[in-house]
Amino acid sequence: MTHLVHEFNRYADVRTALADPALVPELPEADSGPAGASVAWLRATVARFSSGETHRRRRAIVEAELARLEPAALRQAVTAVAECEIRVRVVHALAEALGMRKPKVVAEAVNVVAEAYFEGENPAADEAVARLVAQLVSENADGAALEAAANRIGLLVQACAATAALVEAAAAAGGDAPLARVLREAPPVRTMRRVAVRATRVAGREVAEGDVVLLDLAATQRTHPVPLTFGAPPRVCPGRAHALALADGLLQRPLTAFAHLHHRATPLLLPNAWDYASAAALAAQGFDAIGTTSLGVAATLGLPDGAAATAEATVALARQLGRGAFLFTVDAEGGFSDDPKEVAELARRLHDAGAAGINLEDGRPGGTLASAELHAAKIAAVKAAVPGLFVNARTDTHWLGRQEEETAERLAVYEQAGADGVFVPGLSDQDRIAALTATLLVPLNILYAPTGPNLTELAALGVRRISLGSLLYRRALAAAVTTATDIRDGRPTDLSAPSYTEVQATSVIRAADFGN
Repeated sequence: MTHLVHEFNRYADVRTALADPALVPELPEADSGPAGASVAWLRATVARFSSGETHRRRRAIVEAELARLEPAALRQAVTAVAECEIRVRVVHALAEALGMRKPKVVAEAVNVVAEAYFEGENPAADEAVARLVAQLVSENADGAALEAAANRIGLLVQACAATAALVEAAAAAGGDAPLARVLREAPPVRTMRRVAVRATRVAGREVAEGDVVLLDLAATQRTHPVPLTFGAPPRVCPGRAHALALADGLLQRPLTAFAHLHHRATPLLLPNAWDYASAAALAAQGFDAIGTTSLGVAATLGLPDGAAATAEATVALARQLGRGAFLFTVDAEGGFSDDPKEVAELARRLHDAGAAGINLEDGRPGGTLASAELHAAKIAAVKAAVPGLFVNARTDTHWLGRQEEETAERLAVYEQAGADGVFVPGLSDQDRIAALTATLLVPLNILYAPTGPNLTELAALGVRRISLGSLLYRRALAAAVTTATDIRDGRPTDLSAPSYTEVQATSVIRAADFGN
């Protein structure tokens, strides 16, 4: 029977095909030879070429391996690997992090296997597979152990060529281009191939069982901001963050202490202060970093929030916080200007004051949204002026309840402009959060909501930063008013509070720091 070949190059059609459970990567031939002895056996045993329950079981093996590795640690590890071919360095760092013996030898063998992984026969690759399996399992290993070994090898093989191609494309683009932009303009995986395991329908076309579907990723990404290089649900690449970290390490891009907090297994919980005393008190409780709240800064001065009225007050607060011994990031509304150059100058002043990061929002006074292009221009201007400042690009689509369907596209544009992280306040639906983390390349920041997911649930969804926003400021106001009215009206009230001496000890800036 002759099977048809269907080609798709429109973003919506490719995304639909990737999500269709009837379309799976082409499965290997049934006769895969002796266990642990060939590339054919490897293809038949890894998650990459599996479907259904078998795919889920094998994918879980890969996910468990990757869960042991923090991307930031991989980024550092790859820089310590001796200079050699990029593909070898990538696998060496990954194998070493996974605890494999003789990581350089493993890397060299994996590179041989990679040449024959997707198709064809190669005796040298078969021998390399056998050597790798012998290192990972005992001679009398059972089927489960062999399956686990195959998927560890498959993980290394897939990291090999694609990560190297990403690094080479980034280097060709100048070395400092955001990886999100590189992935869109020069994707290392340009096409994907699927086969129908049962009849289905894609973009109005009938696809019969056995038909081949070719997906042109390069074409889709020229016309749509959200890259599909790392796949789409239900087959999103589980090693996306690790691959990006390895690429950044090979490109020798510095990772600041504040940025590092966004690349750990545990999300950064960011409490937001409104003055030096509140920031110092929070830092004294061991929080890794402190944010500011634009509402708190504005309300303290009797000014409206989000109206670009507190630029100088925001810089003044940053100068105060800069005298403390803690990391902090500044909520700067929309940059207090629609001129990217002026926003970049503000960012430079905040960085000079000691800020490690800045929060820029696309919401505008009056409850509208700035164009994604304007906001991207601000982000790019800030990163050009102050490369070491962590830019958290906020979209207010959910906060304002406007254009929510544009959220993923806006965030993709901001990533490609150079944003180090993205923020979607007002989003608490777990399915929508999961959908975003499946496509984002930079850390996602969510605003904590008492009625939304808890910290553990947000971490499981892939959220890497959780902000408290104006919650603490509003709670402080409520506590002050409640205490005063309870005393006035003769009601019992909770008077527990830090002592005068304790407040002095944490909130008074040292005299030696004044004037610095």
